[in-house]
Amino acid sequence: MIRTLQKRFTVTAMIAVTVLLVLLLGGINLFNALSVVRDGEELLSVLAAQKDFGPAPRDAFLPWDEGNGLFRRSPDAGDRMSALTFSVRFDAEGALLGSDLSRVADLSEEEAVSLARQALDSGKACGRIGSFRYQVVRPAPETRTVVFLDMSRQTHELLRVAALSGLGGIAAWLAMLLLVRALSRRAIRPIAENMERQRRFITDAGHELKTPLAIIRANAEALELTGGESKYSRNILSQTVRLSDLMQNLLTLARYDEGAALQDRQSVSLSALTQEVWDSFLAPAELKRLNCTAVIAPELSVSGSPVQLRQLLSILLDNAVKYCPEGGSLALSLRREDKAVLRVQNSVAEKVADPERFFDRFFRADEARSRETGGNGIGLSAAQAIAQGHKGSIHAAYEGDAIIFTLKLPLD
Repeated sequence: MIRTLQKRFTVTAMIAVTVLLVLLLGGINLFNALSVVRDGEELLSVLAAQKDFGPAPRDAFLPWDEGNGLFRRSPDAGDRMSALTFSVRFDAEGALLGSDLSRVADLSEEEAVSLARQALDSGKACGRIGSFRYQVVRPAPETRTVVFLDMSRQTHELLRVAALSGLGGIAAWLAMLLLVRALSRRAIRPIAENMERQRRFITDAGHELKTPLAIIRANAEALELTGGESKYSRNILSQTVRLSDLMQNLLTLARYDEGAALQDRQSVSLSALTQEVWDSFLAPAELKRLNCTAVIAPELSVSGSPVQLRQLLSILLDNAVKYCPEGGSLALSLRREDKAVLRVQNSVAEKVADPERFFDRFFRADEARSRETGGNGIGLSAAQAIAQGHKGSIHAAYEGDAIIFTLKLPLD
């Protein structure tokens, strides 16, 4: 129990840590990338505002000099002089007038002209081609100049910061995992001990009650044999059966809560087991004059506990017979899909807003009617626990004036 709670606590805590680290480091890297792009665009605008790449006039920097701050740095003369930039000039007809490649290396004039023509063909005043950002300016009405700025160095810095932050995030995540695992046992110990005491109480109480219940039942049956059947003996026997069923379901839930319920797993013929349990409920169904139909596909097998699967089927059919109004209909079907699918359908007199609440422990839609039928509100909870313990699922839904319980179990 402690190990299960510790695992859940660790998983939940690490999900929160992961989300926090992703948001934090992602936000930092996104802000850094936007800042680099903005700085590059400002530097490119400064370069494009100059008619040549000699000393820039003071007014070329005026729009940016006033923007310096902790998270914003305007381009200065040093940035302008160290920038890897080139320009290509064309006339109004698109003919090449010249180029300036003095600030870049390993770039031929043919490559520069090709990049410039791509920029002109895009029809955009500014943009990006490969590792270059460009801006198209018109220093004179009859000419067009395409100014390029190499951003490969800035891109490399961005990738390096992203890699370092990613490695730092992974290291922080692993450190938090070790810390959470070290503290999780201490954090969940009071809860685990309380749950363990409750589980042990249910288990011990169940075992202690089995013997007196068996004695009470045997004595009631003996009284009926010697003195004849009476309403008192019938009440004793019915309440004894009800308590026995309640304790059986509580013990089942306790075992599944403990995580050690399936120790006798084997291949079980679900078809044969369903037919056997169905036949055992035909007699009480006939007493209520129910219209019963069953369609059971042959040779369907699942892996699990035959005892617990029998209990699961008995709970579903017992619930259907108990709560189906007299003269109603009861139908069972078992067929092969991607899984073994069992459906138990019975008529209902009243409906609840959410039929899935039937699987809540001790939930009863009608307290008075539950007492009349002998229900205790724990059977369907036990059925759900058994289904989930067998890696299956069980759901409830209304269809017209009937309720359908659908059980799905993986095939063997």
